[in-house]
Amino acid sequence: MCSGGFAKCLGISLMPLAIVCVLCNILLFFPGGKSVDSQHITEQVWYFGGILGSGVLMIFPALVFLGLKNNDCCGCCGNESCGRRFAMLSSILFAAVGVVGAGYSVIVSAVAINHGPKCVVSINGTDKQWNTPFSDGDYLSNKTAWSTVCLEPAGVVSWHLSLFSVLLVIGIIQMALCAVQVVNGLLGCLCGDCCGGFDGG
Repeated sequence: MCSGGFAKCLGISLMPLAIVCVLCNILLFFPGGKSVDSQHITEQVWYFGGILGSGVLMIFPALVFLGLKNNDCCGCCGNESCGRRFAMLSSILFAAVGVVGAGYSVIVSAVAINHGPKCVVSINGTDKQWNTPFSDGDYLSNKTAWSTVCLEPAGVVSWHLSLFSVLLVIGIIQMALCAVQVVNGLLGCLCGDCCGGFDGG
């Protein structure tokens, strides 16, 4: 497979991943599947790791990768090979943007998983208030505390963990795919036609 065709495959893979990340981030605005006031939403959700990092910033590299195979740039002074080499070189910059965006999402997700969700907790056994009871990250192996400490919304801990875990995993996959395109772009730029980079498909 040529460098352009391989880049197109990467772009095809990145598009649905970006959409899933955007959807996950949107769902996080409804903790436990419930609609709550904005001040009761976990802080890390407002960092838009899935919408901005693994979503919007990933769409641009994906679109660039999709268009590389059919790039018909006339090149430098009519030299088509030169133009296509430049296109592969420019794809490295977009891949770097993708790595940064996905990395941002990974960091936000990791912090969110460590801090846990914001939920209703009992104070002195009678009063209730919204708080982040698992901010030290020791709740992951203590599932019994999920429902006994977080009283409302129901299932908010598993909701929080599941969605941020998806964002974390997808972010790592996106970083890996963009890193692969950096290598692919370098090969396509340096080797060009001699590596079969742009002939046929």
